[in-house]
Amino acid sequence: MATSHESQGQRMHTGKGATCPVHDPSVSACWERTHSPAVPAPVPAAVADWSFVPPFGIYVHVPFCAARCGYCDFNTYTASELAGSGASPDGWLAAVHREIDLALRTVGRRPVDTVFVGGGTPSLIGAGRLGEVLGAVRDAFGLAPGAEVTTESNPESTSPEFFAELAAAGFTRVSLGMQSAAPHVLRVLERRHTPGRAVAAAREARAAGIGHVNLDLIYATPGETDDDLRASLDAVLDAGVDHVSAYSLIVEDGTALARRVARGELPAPDDDVAAARYELIDDRLSAAGFDWYEVSNWASSPEAVCRHNLGYWLDGDWWGLGPGAHSHLDGARWWNVKHPARYAALLRAGDAPEADREVLTGSERQTERVMLQLRLATGLPLALLDDPGAAAAGRAAEDGLLDPAHLAAGRAVLTRPGRLLADRVVQQLLAGAPV
Repeated sequence: MATSHESQGQRMHTGKGATCPVHDPSVSACWERTHSPAVPAPVPAAVADWSFVPPFGIYVHVPFCAARCGYCDFNTYTASELAGSGASPDGWLAAVHREIDLALRTVGRRPVDTVFVGGGTPSLIGAGRLGEVLGAVRDAFGLAPGAEVTTESNPESTSPEFFAELAAAGFTRVSLGMQSAAPHVLRVLERRHTPGRAVAAAREARAAGIGHVNLDLIYATPGETDDDLRASLDAVLDAGVDHVSAYSLIVEDGTALARRVARGELPAPDDDVAAARYELIDDRLSAAGFDWYEVSNWASSPEAVCRHNLGYWLDGDWWGLGPGAHSHLDGARWWNVKHPARYAALLRAGDAPEADREVLTGSERQTERVMLQLRLATGLPLALLDDPGAAAAGRAAEDGLLDPAHLAAGRAVLTRPGRLLADRVVQQLLAGAPV
């Protein structure tokens, strides 16, 4: 089962993954209401003093899972799905070492600001292998002072000893897939951990010396109630974490969940419910001292923000290691073959594991900057917009979707109603049409 959604930045560039909190089939942004213009709000404290330079990051994709969750369409494989292919964690590890060598020859020795291990289930391969990968990255490139090093983990495949080994290896951050504290919601999502295990794992990670811990939530699952979500938020806050990610459930084509919805066994997620749940999450986390810094992410301090994902949103460079991983360097983007056996075979033969690549035009890069930077609490500079886009930004501010005070200062920053319609606002800023 995929551990967490926090590595969504890898999916932002493939047209998949979390976009805005709720979804309209026509524009991927879905909830509309009548409203009065929002009162101008300051930039949240967690990001108010950023002087942020996008980092050079390394993403590592671990494609192994003990089981496939019903909602998951990530590039992951269970043992039965890999049977007879020759793929294994040790074969994957050897291949990653070879790709690190390839990356070093391509990039040169360039200190790494952030490392993010996602999946899949990184914790399934054990702290020893994770530490070995980090050591290989450190030996090849070097880590910048204060480097952020994250791994996703599934609560049920962790322990105090696991977290102690991670801390000793140099991991500074852990992201745990919690999803919900309600047993019946976990059953719908086909998650295996017990409701209390994610909270216990978060406490174990902090006790082991992991400085920053994230818990992931999924909301608007069929059968979830407001009280279920409130209990989940209470559990998250009780765990003492300093970062929370929350994503509206997306029914992806080809998943077991999509088949259940198509057969009428489960209702499709409701857009109005998702919007109300997002507001509930934002209210509860804000009251507890967390600031939103990206549409689906909240942090309790500037130090707690996920710098690796900021690299995705702020047009940084990163190399993606592992099957299906995406990379981006100076406007060129490529992605690896998906199957771990094929990935390992190519590297064993001395070939690059690249499946395909593209070089973005200046116009395409500008479009992506608008799409991704608008998601942030710092917003985007109006200089990124053409004249029709700037006019559309003015109309969005009149409609309460962009903060008028920030707009007057030259930046487009979403209000909370705007966050609920983030994708629609992006579409209109790029088209210059009425919002």
